[in-house]
Amino acid sequence: MSIDMNQDAKQENTNTAVKKRVFSGIQPTGNIHLGNYLGALRNWVNAQAEYDNIFCIVDLHAITLPIDPVELHTNTRKLAALYIACGLDTRYCKLFIQSHVREHAEMSWIMSCFTPMGWLNRMTQFKSKAAGNLDSVDTGLYCYPVLMACDVLLYQTHYVPVGDDQRQHMELTRDLAQRFNAIYKRPVFTVPEAQIREEGARIMSLTEPTKKMSKSDTDLNSRINLLDDPKTIKKKINRATTDSLRLVTFDPERPGITNLLTIYQVLTGESQQEIEAAFAGKGYGEFKAALIDRLVTTLEPIQKRYYELMNDLPTLEGILKQGADEVRPLAATTLNQVKEVVGLG
Repeated sequence: MSIDMNQDAKQENTNTAVKKRVFSGIQPTGNIHLGNYLGALRNWVNAQAEYDNIFCIVDLHAITLPIDPVELHTNTRKLAALYIACGLDTRYCKLFIQSHVREHAEMSWIMSCFTPMGWLNRMTQFKSKAAGNLDSVDTGLYCYPVLMACDVLLYQTHYVPVGDDQRQHMELTRDLAQRFNAIYKRPVFTVPEAQIREEGARIMSLTEPTKKMSKSDTDLNSRINLLDDPKTIKKKINRATTDSLRLVTFDPERPGITNLLTIYQVLTGESQQEIEAAFAGKGYGEFKAALIDRLVTTLEPIQKRYYELMNDLPTLEGILKQGADEVRPLAATTLNQVKEVVGLG
């Protein structure tokens, strides 16, 4: 990452004081896929100079379900490398591992004491992950939304870029901030807003295009992982579900081809009309070949940078330590204020 120190200094002096703060994070579980990149990571990268950004690898959330400790540790570093490889620049954002900043866990306990059980009972993701095993599921999964709220509130966050499926968690975060502020009649927390982008926000499964692309899907052909090689990408796209019409057009009634066209549109920046005109009279074969080429071209530099970082772990660990060191004072300030108004300490 090249750095123009004079330009950066000018930008920081001009903009830092007025920039709104953004916070977001991803669990280090499963494989980061094209939907994560197009729906979240690429948007973060494109907008990173506009905001004061804090991005976190939420490993504490990952232990709410069984996970091998070696896998958790390794996946955390892999995800950090992918964050950076996708274009997150430490000149514009702070990147760290959640468990490296103890304030997350400490404030989660305090705020759990201000969260009505009725609020948590309504959380749909808990019900789906518990899968009917309410008597055996761990408490951490139940309290997961409180920790997620604290991740955001610790940094007096203004905006949280999330998918549409996270609206409920953001509503709880806002409710919790407002409830605490009202109880103590002090504006302890900034009440954050969800930042939901429509374009590319819902990349669907390649095999079941009525479902969102997911890293937890057991069907490996359902998604393009960011580290898939060209041969694998070609195989998955060629096998992707379409239909028998063979017309390359956007049509909500034809979710398979529309999903592939949406991916192509987000990658190229072209309009629906431009894409349909380019492939008028052409079949799925030519379109899929163009999509494969665009995917390989997009992912190749990301993969190259990723492997460079994974082969230089001391540098990667240094970036993560720097990020934790930078955000820790921000988290401590909020936590100390919370403890003061509650009467702790």
